[in-house]
Amino acid sequence: MSFEEDLERILDKGTEQTAEDMLASIEKAYGEVPYIFGFMKDKPELLVTKILHNNAIIRSSQTLDMQTQELISIAVAAAVRCSHCLKLHLRIAKRMGISNDEIAAALLIAGNIANATVLAMATRELKEEKEVCTVCHVAGNGDPLEI
Repeated sequence: MSFEEDLERILDKGTEQTAEDMLASIEKAYGEVPYIFGFMKDKPELLVTKILHNNAIIRSSQTLDMQTQELISIAVAAAVRCSHCLKLHLRIAKRMGISNDEIAAALLIAGNIANATVLAMATRELKEEKEVCTVCHVAGNGDPLEI
C-alpha cells in the first residue's frame, strides 16, 4: 500500500479504525504485534503515525529483501542490547524461514561492530585526555598550561 493510500484510508475510516486495521495487518504479516505497537493502541494517532513512519522506511528500503531487513533488525537489537526487540525479531526471522546460521552471522557482525565501537570511543577519549582542554587550559594530566 502506498503512502497516499494509507492517508486516504485514514481519512475514509478515521484514525481509530485505521489503527485497528493496521494492527491486524501487522499481526497477519508477522504472526504477532510488537510490544510498542500494542502499547500505543490506546493512542491511535501516535500508533498510526509510528506505523506510517515504519512503512515509509520499509518502502524506501525495497532494494533489500524482507529477510535481509529482518537480519539487520536482529543485529541492531543485539547491538543496542534490547532483549525484547531481539526476541521479537528472532521469532519473526524463524517464521520467515531464516536459518540459525544466517542469524548467527548477523549476531557475530553486530557483536564485532559493537566491540569496535567501544574501542574506537574509548581510544579517542584516551587520546583527547592527553590534549589540552580549550575551555580550562588544563592538560589531560592535570597540569595547568603555562601561558
